[in-house]
Parts: sequence; structure tokens; C-alpha cells
Amino acid sequence: MPQARRERLEKLLKKARSLSAVPGVYLMKDADGTVVYVGKASSLPDRVSSYFVPSAELGVKKEPMLDVVEDFDVIECEGEWEALLMESRLIKDLKPPPRYNVRLKDGKSFPYLAVTQREPFPRVVVTRSPADADLAGAKLFGPFTNAGALREAVQMLQRVFKFRTCDLEIDPADEKNAYFRPCILHAIGQCTAPCAAKIGVEAYRADVDRFVRFLGSKRSAMVRELTAEMERAAEGMHFERAAVLRDQIKTLEKLDQRASIGDGFQPETETDWADSEKGSRSLQKLLGLEGPVRCVEGFDIAHLMGGETVGSKVCFVDGRPFKEAYRRFKVKTVGNNDFDAMREVVSRRFRDAGAGHELYPDVILIDGGPGQLSAAMDALRQLQRQPPMVVSLAKKEELVYVQGPGGGVLPEPHRLSRSHAGLRLLQSVRDEAHRFAQAYHHILRRKKTIGE
Repeated sequence: MPQARRERLEKLLKKARSLSAVPGVYLMKDADGTVVYVGKASSLPDRVSSYFVPSAELGVKKEPMLDVVEDFDVIECEGEWEALLMESRLIKDLKPPPRYNVRLKDGKSFPYLAVTQREPFPRVVVTRSPADADLAGAKLFGPFTNAGALREAVQMLQRVFKFRTCDLEIDPADEKNAYFRPCILHAIGQCTAPCAAKIGVEAYRADVDRFVRFLGSKRSAMVRELTAEMERAAEGMHFERAAVLRDQIKTLEKLDQRASIGDGFQPETETDWADSEKGSRSLQKLLGLEGPVRCVEGFDIAHLMGGETVGSKVCFVDGRPFKEAYRRFKVKTVGNNDFDAMREVVSRRFRDAGAGHELYPDVILIDGGPGQLSAAMDALRQLQRQPPMVVSLAKKEELVYVQGPGGGVLPEPHRLSRSHAGLRLLQSVRDEAHRFAQAYHHILRRKKTIGE
């Protein structure tokens, strides 16, 4: 082994062994600071060190990686469940080269537990697509990292709360329900059979409400009861019963191995994107554009690690995210001035379009108020060709500021109804740009290297 390579690996091994013995995610980087591999660990020092020990056998995919790894970053996690979710999120966002990474083979997302709310008799559903139309308005829990444990827990809890998991459309006013034969779950005491008029709406909803409160709690009361029953069974030498109770306790505890909606681990499955066709037409009318709004690019600025600044660009085509066109910018402007950072990011993104080498999007959306929009317009005025429309969307009041003649900003913003389809489309783009920019700040807690 060449001397330089040996010294580099020894240095990395020393750094790895000094890590805190906690679960987490590690990011291997090359000499340019680009992330080439993302992995998870139940114990960071043990897992990361295993790459750099002289006797390491990493296989045909990972062994060549040691020729390019110059450094690594780690993100500590609360548990293995968070490391699993974070690894998945990082692979989707960073897209490390496939020559070193064995990606998630089935391409599936992690499941959620949904409790419908817009039916007389709510359903409990395990789903990987919580934004589906038939789940609109549902209470969502997750994502969960262990799909098998989640389904097992639902079956166990159904014995207690007796909710339905079928997809029947039940009209409580239909007198024919009394003649309907319920499924086997009613016969074995796991469903109160609202389909057969065995329970009223209020009583059924009370059971479901208790189930929802249970999911939102730490489940400590039920775990204590099961633990006490298990101990009594063991003392009475009913070991099979004690073993069943032990497994049930473990299943309940696995329900804590989850994130929450809004943590940003799976926004592509959680987000109900605005009605694309209606939103496009409304936005075209609002902004007075001649052609349809098919492509919208959104920009946001975020401060990371208390000093580093990053810009994000997301792209929506026909109202849906087009991930291949997403981009992050490591801001080179000195200081943490949002306006200067926006000028830089917009200038870098549209340098080619301004020179006539590519088309502008139909609408450019800036996250912020008139100050951020003015900063973007300052950058665009320096280019030879100008974009068709630039707007900004301010938070809280959700005011839409629009470019004016000569590259300025119109003094009066648009005040729109929250149900306005064009506003909802802009909100979707703005929120996604914000999520993409803030991903390492909110989700990863600490991150030093962002690829441009």
C-alpha cells in the first residue's frame, strides 16, 4: 500500500474511533468535498472505523471507494430508526454515485398509519401514500421504520379499540345495514361491525378517538399493564402466555420508532400538491401572462451551522415537482445577508438564460417579501435577456409581490384567498424550496458540506 494512502487511512481511522458511540449517519467525501457514499450505523465509531482498518474487506463496490475518500461527516441520531430515515432522505437528496452505493432496492417509502376523518365510521389504514385523495383530511402518524411491526401492532390494537380496517362505504342511515353479514373480525371480537349496524356513530367515534389519543401518547400505561400481566403469568408458570405478552410489549415499543409529519423525511409522499391545471390557469390570469404556466422555479436562502449559507432552487412542471432540476448553491458571498445571497444565487442560476443559451421558466418565485424580490431583480437586470415573470411570496400574510416595469417591484401586492388555486400552487413551490434549503438544518441538525 502506498505510504500516502496508508497515512490517509490511518488519519481517518483515528477520527472514526473518536466519534461518540451513538447511532447516526455518516457521509464519505472526496477531495472536492462531494459526498460519495451515505451509510447508517447503530454505533458510529464501530461502523465508520470498519472502513479504515487494514484488514477491512469491503467488497467489490466499496473497496475502490477508499481510493477517493479524504474525509467524512457524521450526523448523530436519537436511535437506529432515525438513522434509517435520515439515510433514506440523504440518498434521495444528495444522489451519491451508484458505483459505491447500494441503493434501497425496492424504491419504497416508509409507511404511515392513517385514521380517516371524513367518514361517519373512520377507518384505520397502513399506507405508503398518505396524500392519496381517499385519505384527505386523515390524521397521520409516522413514517414508521418497521412496516411489519406496524401491521402487527395494528392487529393487536384492533383487539382493544375494535376499529375497522376495511374500505366499505357505510351509510349509517341505510336500514339495510341491519341485514348485512359482517366479516370474521367481528366474530373474533376485533371490530364492532358498524357495517352491520352493531354500533352507532357516536360510540364508534369515541373508540377511534381513544385510539388516536393512544397513538399520540407514550403508550406507557398500556405497556405497564402488559408488563404486570406478563410478570404474573411468569410467576404462575404460564410461560407461553408470558412469552405472548412479552412479544406484544416489544411490538408496542416499536411504535416509538417513527418520525412525525412535517419532520421532512418523506415530503414527496406527504404533500398533497395543488391542483396543477386549475392552479396554472389561475396563476396565468393573476399575473396577466399570455401563455400557460407550465414551469415554475422557486428559490430560497437558508443559514446553516450558524454561518454557512445555502441557496436552493426547485422546479415544478405542470404543478408537480421535477426533482432532476433541483439544485443547491453553496453561497460564496461573504456574510449572512439574505439579499446578497439571493442576488448571487439568481445570477448564477440564470447566467445562461440571460445570455440566450436556454429558456427561462414561465414564472420565477422568490421566497420572501419585496426586499428579496428586489434583490433578485437587481441580479436579473444585469443580464441581456429578462425573464417573463418574477414574483415573491411573503410568509404569514401570504402576499404575492410582482415585478414591475423597468425591473422594479409593484408597490401593491396581491392579497388572495387561501383557497385561490394560483396561490396554492405558489405555496407548494415555496414550501418545497424552503424544505430543500432547510433540509440539513431541520432534518440533519448539523451539516457542513453542501454540493453546489
